[in-house]
Amino acid sequence: MSAHPYGGRHELGQNFLTDPATIATVCSAAARTTGPLVELAAGDGALTVPLSRSGRPITAVELDPRRARRLDRRTPANVEVVQGDLLRHRLPGVRHTVVGNLPFHLTTVTLRRLLGHPHWELAVLLVQWEVARRRAGIGGASQLTAAWWPWYAFTVPAKVPAHAFRPRPDVDGGILVITRRTDPLVTDRAPYQEFVRRVFTGRGHGLAAILPRTGGIGTRAARRWLAAEGLRPATLPRDLTAVQWASLWEQVC
Repeated sequence: MSAHPYGGRHELGQNFLTDPATIATVCSAAARTTGPLVELAAGDGALTVPLSRSGRPITAVELDPRRARRLDRRTPANVEVVQGDLLRHRLPGVRHTVVGNLPFHLTTVTLRRLLGHPHWELAVLLVQWEVARRRAGIGGASQLTAAWWPWYAFTVPAKVPAHAFRPRPDVDGGILVITRRTDPLVTDRAPYQEFVRRVFTGRGHGLAAILPRTGGIGTRAARRWLAAEGLRPATLPRDLTAVQWASLWEQVC
């Protein structure tokens, strides 16, 4: 996890992955695909070097010029090390896989950028545990997750303890795997995402009260849909699954 010019002074520290089991889990998840790899925040190459053994083309993006030079010297010919900003690096226009031990303070902005990019098929990212949990809908999904669920599946294969990094961060991490759906659950992205925003920010104690105020579904229809899904009137937006969000959107269309 490389230093970055954005954020407060405490966010400029570098937390490098040192745990062999976590490295193996990330490499195994990335092996689900066979195309080019783009690694964000490559650091000292804890992921780059083992990933390079597959022979796949790898673009390793690292902000720190000294680390980028050192990494370039110790990686094989299938690795191209690019000294650059992970938020500005231009992703390939062909199918590829993204891997990265993301700077924790840049997780959300990086995810927003990735989710809007059309060409990658799989992302395997080390992020803070709370973000990984919420993105995968564990204990309740976030608005960001609900907005993108019809197009991506989010899973968390492992929690990563803080002692797996050096220096040790204040929080645990998690491996977040994002898979682009071959067949999206929803076709109209912009209106669906606006609907999700209205539902998450709507007033009311539960969906039975919130949904009629979004202007897309009446009180009776909302209660019928909730009953058909086996949900209580007080169910919150965060408690819906990806399939339920798609089903709810069908009621609005």
